[in-house]
Amino acid sequence: MALLPVDEALARLLADVEPVEAERLALHEAAGRVLAQDIVALRTQPPFDASAMDGYAVRAADTTASGARLRVIGEAPAGRLFAGLVGPGEAVRIFTGAPMPAGADAVLIQENTRRVDAQTVEVTQPVAPMRNVRPRGLDFREGEVLLHAGRRLDPAALSLAASANHPTVAVARKPLVAIIATGDELLPPGNVTGPDQIIASNVYGIAAAAREAGATVLDLGIAPDRMDAVAALVRDAASRGADVVVTIGGASVGDHDFIHDVLAAEGVALAFWKVAMRPGKPLMFGRRDRLRVLGLPGNPVASLICAQLFLKPLIARLCGFDYHQDMREATLGKAIAANDARQDYVRATVARENGRLVATAFDVQDSSMLQILARSDALIVREPHAPAAEAGAACRILMLR
Repeated sequence: MALLPVDEALARLLADVEPVEAERLALHEAAGRVLAQDIVALRTQPPFDASAMDGYAVRAADTTASGARLRVIGEAPAGRLFAGLVGPGEAVRIFTGAPMPAGADAVLIQENTRRVDAQTVEVTQPVAPMRNVRPRGLDFREGEVLLHAGRRLDPAALSLAASANHPTVAVARKPLVAIIATGDELLPPGNVTGPDQIIASNVYGIAAAAREAGATVLDLGIAPDRMDAVAALVRDAASRGADVVVTIGGASVGDHDFIHDVLAAEGVALAFWKVAMRPGKPLMFGRRDRLRVLGLPGNPVASLICAQLFLKPLIARLCGFDYHQDMREATLGKAIAANDARQDYVRATVARENGRLVATAFDVQDSSMLQILARSDALIVREPHAPAAEAGAACRILMLR
């Protein structure tokens, strides 16, 4: 199978992805979740003309003359409507959020008054009609669509849903992502390694990326390099309702790289295998009904970059929205060599100089070096066959943090 361009691989991965089913959560449980249904206002806000300031509810026509005196006929704190009528030459002491009394059409703020006595207030500065008044429905009206499906519920969105009188919201269920690491050489952190063993690190970064994108993670552990062992874990993931199975390692073409064969035996139709990118060439993806399988490379940097480029967008689409990579324009901090036929993702630091972002690539880009990735602010994206570029040349970067 020929190497597939990155954009085409992503398009195949996202093709025909339908959002997972919805569940209903109380507002206090829904932070960060993705709306599965529009939020429609169940009430009007504010439900009445309301005072926007502390002061006096008045008829604006009575305040045109500086020094005019008004008779204070009552008080209207928030939550208590003044039941009377404001007539000519009258005022009601009012507080922020309180309903405007009948007959009043403006709020004279207390800073523009002088209290003469308990029943009299003097105007020191006139007020215009509807000044310092929040009209009924200023924010929204009953029946108005306030939030659309696909919106992630941030603090403002949650507060708006509450204001619209929704105690619960319908959100996309968190997709279940099952992760299978493969390799006889792998041991979990905390073990003493033998002369031919290493510590498994990828699963922790991949799990974090999946959770960051909105998924629930099922860690199925480390499978030995045997087809039956890997196949058993794939079946286990499917039986437990996984929406996505992520395998780590075994995706290349060596004698012990058999993920391709396992997936075919399990009825997974491969959409692609091998992508024209560096790092991450052995990436593969397939599906069986609603189950999707993403085979990541074993090299830790390659697996994490592929998770950023492919796993996060897949999880987002399952949640009902599109994931947008944080791509920015920058200039190179130092010269960079010509690229070959694969799209290159070059680890780099980023600084702001004279108002522009400057990306400086690390000298060594080996796909096993996690320390360099952890120190990187971004990836310089080099198109296939991009020519050599000098320091100061324009470039595109994918921000990592």
